[in-house]
Amino acid sequence: MILPPLDHKLSPFTGLTREHWCAYADHLLRSAHHFGTEDHANIHLPGANSRYGPRSDSLEAFARTFLLASFRIAGDPASTGWIAEWYAAGLDAGTNPANPDRWPTPGELGQAKVEAASLAVGLALTRDVLWDKLPERVQEQLIAWFETVIGEEYPPINWVWFQIVVETFLASVGGRYSDEDIDAGLAIHDSLYRGGGWFADGPERAYDHYVGWAFQVYPQLWALMAPHDPRVAARKTLDGDRLADFLDDAAYLVGANGAPLIQGRSLIYRFAAAAPFWVGELSGHTRLSPGLSRRAASGMLDYFARHGSITEEGLLSIGWHGEFAGMKQAYSGAGSPYWAAKGMLGLALPADHRVWTSVEAPLPVEVADTQRLIAAPGWQVDGSVSDGVVRIRNHATDHAVVGSLVADSPLYARMGYSTHTFPDLLPESVDNAVAFVDSSGRLTHRTGFEYLGSFSEGGVQVGASRFTAHWIEPDPDAGPDHGSGVAGVATPGPSVTVISVTRGAVELRLVRVSGASEGSGAALRLGGWPVDAVSPVVSSVLPVSGFGSALDASGTSARSGAHPMGSELTIPWVGTSGTALDGDYAAVVILTGEGGASPDAGVTFVAGEGEGEGEAEGRFELPDGTSVALSRLAQLWGAHFDA
Repeated sequence: MILPPLDHKLSPFTGLTREHWCAYADHLLRSAHHFGTEDHANIHLPGANSRYGPRSDSLEAFARTFLLASFRIAGDPASTGWIAEWYAAGLDAGTNPANPDRWPTPGELGQAKVEAASLAVGLALTRDVLWDKLPERVQEQLIAWFETVIGEEYPPINWVWFQIVVETFLASVGGRYSDEDIDAGLAIHDSLYRGGGWFADGPERAYDHYVGWAFQVYPQLWALMAPHDPRVAARKTLDGDRLADFLDDAAYLVGANGAPLIQGRSLIYRFAAAAPFWVGELSGHTRLSPGLSRRAASGMLDYFARHGSITEEGLLSIGWHGEFAGMKQAYSGAGSPYWAAKGMLGLALPADHRVWTSVEAPLPVEVADTQRLIAAPGWQVDGSVSDGVVRIRNHATDHAVVGSLVADSPLYARMGYSTHTFPDLLPESVDNAVAFVDSSGRLTHRTGFEYLGSFSEGGVQVGASRFTAHWIEPDPDAGPDHGSGVAGVATPGPSVTVISVTRGAVELRLVRVSGASEGSGAALRLGGWPVDAVSPVVSSVLPVSGFGSALDASGTSARSGAHPMGSELTIPWVGTSGTALDGDYAAVVILTGEGGASPDAGVTFVAGEGEGEGEAEGRFELPDGTSVALSRLAQLWGAHFDA
């Protein structure tokens, strides 16, 4: 692939312009087409199949690359005739009932319900270039294929939008559709709203990138598809304000390295996380400057391109940087990563749009140290300008409900996630953990925890949660992995309350244990961040002396073998050398990058001496001199610490 010269005048942070985006898009399309069938209906990409089989996977590859093609065509119809011609042939062959290699319909295959949405959106965006020029026979075939979604059941998650956009497209081209289906889908969408621009992907506490690339993107695309639908007019302000609110938070979740927050399922979609930034510009519902929106999106594309996400064959692999089979989920096939196409939505905007002509503006973490509390997922965000790392500490997201005793989902239930570290994919791990280890080496889980709240005060952010630590014997027949932790037989352990006091790279982690059994033999482990052995970011965990019970053991969990960001995963920890007893424990947990805070920076506990409010029980002093009173932390759950 030949790229244009970098333009650091227009794009001082990434050098990327619209011409670079076009070059990447065309390269991805041409490369995928090499694996297309002679009639263009199916694209059989190399790699493992999903649980739905090759017929599903080849449709998925067609539909998702077609979504990318539609953005490219919509933004530059004059020079993309070759793309339109290739997909026109496939649209005919894929829906021709006489073709033995035709696509399964949405009525025949659940995954086809997903891919139908990409086809409908793409046809709507390119209507005058593609749909209007298709022979009437092909239009009728497509309408009949789409109509099989009518009355179908869709899970009450982001999937409801797949039915909404397909039936909205049908309405626009004279096909049958159901207002009841559309209204029911909108009602489910609204029922999943949790405030501040954030949605949960279902009834569980499932907060992830689907908030942006599904719940925020589809309402705006739907509005473009049906501008005269009274429902669109009635919802314009509501949906627009929700998008703008979400984008205010999303800008704080991108690292200076260009990476989005590495958290949640379907991470193989990579730069799809750029989609909400583009749709803010497409719809006009954003408070971010156009230069900032493009900086975020281009940063993501550049990050993944630099780290090998595009193979030598020009394909998107299953993985994060390069290919990593361990990230494959049950629904993942070789075509799945092409939902990254959503992150190229900006190509639907013409070259003279302000998002392309404005000079790139810095991300929040490139301007100053950042702090932000995001209420719905219970995240406290800390970004440090010195190293560009964005971190969250998590007290309300686990892809479960309160009280669930299941295994931790590695991509949801950890206490911390960042833009520079990839979670340990083993459910039992000391990765950002407060856990107990029994005599056989098994670790407890925290899923089902109770969120106790958060606040920001005096330069620090504080969040807390309480859970019943539990060991899980996984059920081998628990079913496919769709994000939730694995179910099994649970053995309850002690009750644990955790408070995270954060400022930049530093977390003061306070732990209260109650209900521990002296005879259990279970030791306590407080784990740090997972980093590759040769990573430029450094993870450390240190005990805080003079406070509570002793953490007199330490070590590093190391595992050789490939992981999504390297070849040897290391996680430091501190803990008890023997059985953990009831009481309070404290450690400082640090993740720092090049030029950032010292990994040896400690937190000091100063015992109380005075009678003044907040001073009688003492205070913690962070490395930069910021302090927080012990009594203020105890108020978070209405109890006193044992200093």
